[in-house]
Amino acid sequence: MLRQRTPLLPLVASSLLLGACQGAPEQFRLSPQTPIRAFDIDFNWGPGGPNDFAAPGLWADADPAEHVEWCRQLGANVIQTFCVSCNGYAWYEDGVVPPQPGLKHDFLRDVVELGHARGMSVFGYFCIGSNTRWGQEHPDLSYGIPSSPHIPYTDVYLAYLDGAIRDAVRSTGIDGFMIDWVWMPERQATQGRWLQAEKDLFAQLMGRPFPGEEELTGEDDAAYSRRAIERCWQTIRRAAKETEPGCLIWLSCHSPTHPHVVDSLMFREADWLMNEGGDLGRIEAIRATVGPQTRLITCLAAWNGADPLAIVPAAVAQDIGLYGFTKPQEGSLLPAVNAYLSRPVSSMQGDEKNIAVLARAYRGLALDCVLGQASPEER
Repeated sequence: MLRQRTPLLPLVASSLLLGACQGAPEQFRLSPQTPIRAFDIDFNWGPGGPNDFAAPGLWADADPAEHVEWCRQLGANVIQTFCVSCNGYAWYEDGVVPPQPGLKHDFLRDVVELGHARGMSVFGYFCIGSNTRWGQEHPDLSYGIPSSPHIPYTDVYLAYLDGAIRDAVRSTGIDGFMIDWVWMPERQATQGRWLQAEKDLFAQLMGRPFPGEEELTGEDDAAYSRRAIERCWQTIRRAAKETEPGCLIWLSCHSPTHPHVVDSLMFREADWLMNEGGDLGRIEAIRATVGPQTRLITCLAAWNGADPLAIVPAAVAQDIGLYGFTKPQEGSLLPAVNAYLSRPVSSMQGDEKNIAVLARAYRGLALDCVLGQASPEER
């Protein structure tokens, strides 16, 4: 049973409570003409888990108000946070997926309410190919629990995914959600040998028995992989759109020209499609293969090595959305936004530099602008 919620902001309580029960109200969704300025304080990564993913409950004391205010000061109009993070636990209460242990606030619902009150869209997140909790509870349906794709898209897993998506869309008020790691599993835990469950899935999708690892051709592996990913995508899309037709699905893809996904139904039907690799070349390579409704986004993150001083102006000029993310550095937050604006971009590197450039771009400032130590009211 859902706990009775007290509105965080009474002046907008009626519209926000409607959103929390029935999907996000239309006024909080970006128009197709509004530039996408998105950011994620990323709770996926951190110490304590059995792999590189955050331990269950890490950052469970995160304050929704502080989180939303940081994104507002950055100038973001889209907050990407989490329905279920990679450790397999949810960021809201009373759902079909257990919440992060020790969750102090009804985090996702509160971020939605507070973000909407400030005119910001709020997206959740599901990691499709990796989920530590799922792997631990279903060892016969998962290639271990590495922090890399490890889940074959069996009927049992897709039923779990369907239920988790429907619950989050129905009960939290999110405008949409990002899906990540929509890839076939890596089979390192079994030295390349296939689980029986995935052999059965191959037979189900290909109409003939799995031939064996040594006899499997590259052509058959690619055909099977594309069919498995497409069936997974259809499950995701049906769950979202049947629950809330206006729910936006944001696909993050670090290799959009990969043969398993390029020119796919998923690319044609996704509402937003992001090249997490950061370069604009691969966006141009797939532009003709996406749907007329699909908005394109590029990503700034330390791992992809994209130069924000080159990427950001070019993306803005080509009507490509912008997104940045990094894990928390100060408790469950990042340093105050003014810390990135009060120093020259040239003095920073990595994610710090990315955030500094995004803050200037999102706030309409010149990229070489350096602000003084402004008071909070002036930020």
